[in-house]
Parts: sequence; C-alpha cells; structure tokens
Amino acid sequence: MGAISQKSADFLIRSRIADAEKGNVDALFELGVSYSTGRGGVPVDLIEAHKWFNLAALSGCTRGQQCRAEISVEMTAREIAEAQRQARAWLGTTGYGRRAA
Repeated sequence: MGAISQKSADFLIRSRIADAEKGNVDALFELGVSYSTGRGGVPVDLIEAHKWFNLAALSGCTRGQQCRAEISVEMTAREIAEAQRQARAWLGTTGYGRRAA
C-alpha cells in the first residue's frame, strides 16, 4: 500500500472512531464494513470487524447483527472471544452507551 493510500485509510478509521465515540451507530457499522472488506484501503481484520459489528449490534443496528453473524462463520472461537473482549474494553474506556440522554 502506498503512503497516500495508508494516510487515507488512517484518516477514515480515525474519523469513524471519533464519530463512534460521539454515539454514531452508523460509524460503528461502517468500521465493521471497512475491516471486513478492506474498504478504503483498511487492512482486512475479522477480529476488528467483529468488534465493531458487535458494538453496532449492541446499539440496536440489525445490519450489525447480520454482518457479525456472517463473519463469525469464518472465525475461530478464540478469535470471536478476542473480538468480544476488545468490544468490552472499548465500551469501558469510552463510556459509550452510558451517556445521559
């Protein structure tokens, strides 16, 4: 991957994570799509994809639930457990979902 492509992928991830931290469920889903497909030059990483789809699903996104189920068949139980651990850690560090309405 060239330097420009890497910068573009890094920017995509940073901006989507910033949106996710603000409570944007679509950003959670889009992170899952990026990591599961390599969209935008993001390296394919099914553990990361599962984590973001899981977080989207926990926020009520039915597309996140469907995509999480689809990629789970390609993952080992250990990989799924790691993705779930990472999702819990993200929830713990961001306070996502515990904000006052």
